[in-house]
Amino acid sequence: MRVAIAGSSGVIGTALVRQLRQAGHEVLRLVRGRPRGPDERAWDPSAATMDAGTLDGVDAVVNLCGSAMADRRWSGEVKQAIRDSRIPPTEVLATAVAEHRVPVLLNASGVGYYGDTGDREVDETAPVGAGFLAQVCRDWEAATAAAQRAGARVVRLRTGLVISPSGGLMGQLKPLFAVGLGARLGSGAQYMPWISLDDEVGAIRFALEHDEVSGPVNLSGPDPVTNEEFTKAVGEAMHRPTLLVVPGFALRLARGAELVDEMVLMGQRAVPAALRRHRYPFQHSTLPAALGAALQ
Repeated sequence: MRVAIAGSSGVIGTALVRQLRQAGHEVLRLVRGRPRGPDERAWDPSAATMDAGTLDGVDAVVNLCGSAMADRRWSGEVKQAIRDSRIPPTEVLATAVAEHRVPVLLNASGVGYYGDTGDREVDETAPVGAGFLAQVCRDWEAATAAAQRAGARVVRLRTGLVISPSGGLMGQLKPLFAVGLGARLGSGAQYMPWISLDDEVGAIRFALEHDEVSGPVNLSGPDPVTNEEFTKAVGEAMHRPTLLVVPGFALRLARGAELVDEMVLMGQRAVPAALRRHRYPFQHSTLPAALGAALQ
């Protein structure tokens, strides 16, 4: 299979490129700026341009584009940048997929689509929720419409919190837990739909290789946990205490109320119903197993 990937330089993209190549697939990396290797092709989503012939003979496009959401307070400018890094690039790729008759588009999204679900389990049939993140995910997914109208198989990858050996969530948490500053956040009752990096890229590859997979797919582990349970599990895996509590008001003062409310103090008890239905074989079915793989 010949696969073109946008957003291949991040934690997920790098791991996906490696796994696909190990499995014998050919990978083309869509890059912004001058290509520096034979596997790279230039595109400019802001100008809606792409090197001629980039998608010739391509069997699938994977779009993982999107700037970090939690590294800065959500000013109006930052919120617009979050949208601009996701929605216009998706529209460009979906249009290109339609024009070149590429049969498959896998497009990133997030479990933030569901908004705050409390302790209620949600699968892919649940409606869109309320809030900024839910609106972004709704519009991000809607931006794939051109590909879907053209008959492409479109998979919307609603990713949870990825547990990886470096970068991402664990890159932020490991230094804190290492010095005994691991803490429950707010009430600790909010759910954290985690997934190991191995299963994140494994599920994406599974969706590429299985034609029966389409529509929204929750990329989350089969056993979602609360923040209190997550904090305790990380502490146990790192052999560090987790007696501290960071109150919600302190988090809001430090990072801004809207960001903290939507990304820290609220959550989704998302379950991977589509992956289960299609019998995806999870490598890490429990949080301790995922943490063990990330911390080894």
